[in-house]
Amino acid sequence: MNTHHPPELTLYLCAFSNKDPGGWTPMLAQAQAADAAGIDRVLVSDHVVLGEKLEEYGRPEIGGIAGGKQPTGPDGHWLEPVTTLAVIAGMTKRIRLRTQVLLAALRRPVTLAKSAATLDVLSGGRFELGVGVGWQREEYEAAGLPFEGRGRLLDHTLEVCQTLWRNRRASYHSPELRFDGIHQMPKPLQPGGVPIWVSGTVRKATASRIARFGSGWIPWGQDIADLPNAIPRMKDAITAAGGNPEGLKVAGNLPVVEGADGKMDVEATMGGVPSLVASGITEFSGVFDIPADRNAAEERLRHIVQAFRAAVGRPMSD
Repeated sequence: MNTHHPPELTLYLCAFSNKDPGGWTPMLAQAQAADAAGIDRVLVSDHVVLGEKLEEYGRPEIGGIAGGKQPTGPDGHWLEPVTTLAVIAGMTKRIRLRTQVLLAALRRPVTLAKSAATLDVLSGGRFELGVGVGWQREEYEAAGLPFEGRGRLLDHTLEVCQTLWRNRRASYHSPELRFDGIHQMPKPLQPGGVPIWVSGTVRKATASRIARFGSGWIPWGQDIADLPNAIPRMKDAITAAGGNPEGLKVAGNLPVVEGADGKMDVEATMGGVPSLVASGITEFSGVFDIPADRNAAEERLRHIVQAFRAAVGRPMSD
């Protein structure tokens, strides 16, 4: 892990809709405006299918979040994230691209390794893979996979991906899969392969996954609400798992302060950022109120970026 990360600002793209939105041009335009304005990264979430027991999103014991509510019904429209980020990569120049989070275990590992490497190469080394185990049994059943074994399936997927990314002549032996003398080119542009961010709560399995595969942590569940306490606990857990938490990247939400008009008060919002940076958060993400007009959207986002960078002492030129 690197030892220093300047605080970054990320835009969460709503690549889903409760009903047919009639096209996705506004979402793509947001990504282009973010790229031009200096936003560091865009995020896209994942559901391959939806079942009909969506209230289970509110069950922490199976991977949901207490009090959480799934944002769409079972017939909500969800774009596949790697495909979506590939389209965005072709429309942008510098912004980084991450899944948050991809249910990686639902994909055949060798195919995911190829897709991720391809996107990294074609985007100029801008792709990041945020992964998690998910909470919905029906997605695993529809893929013919065991829900109860999803943690091991995710580890297996990441093992295969990193083996193929890092070795010209790859071999892999596990209870799930064996291969020898396998070649997969091109390799990702980024050294060591596509960076992996691991989603989860502070627990042994998440810490072990970060120690083995990850460059960053995407907090989940109750830990989101108390990151200043959760981050030291996660770093201790990573150390206990045999990893090095020095320079751990940590994703966090940007706490928005609203003005009298009900919209984000940019300066007041950024006033709370330095203390959160001091607690160990390295990335701040949000869904911002962005005008539909492209020029107006870019101007609004540039104002947010300038205020953020001023708050964290980061120049606009970097």
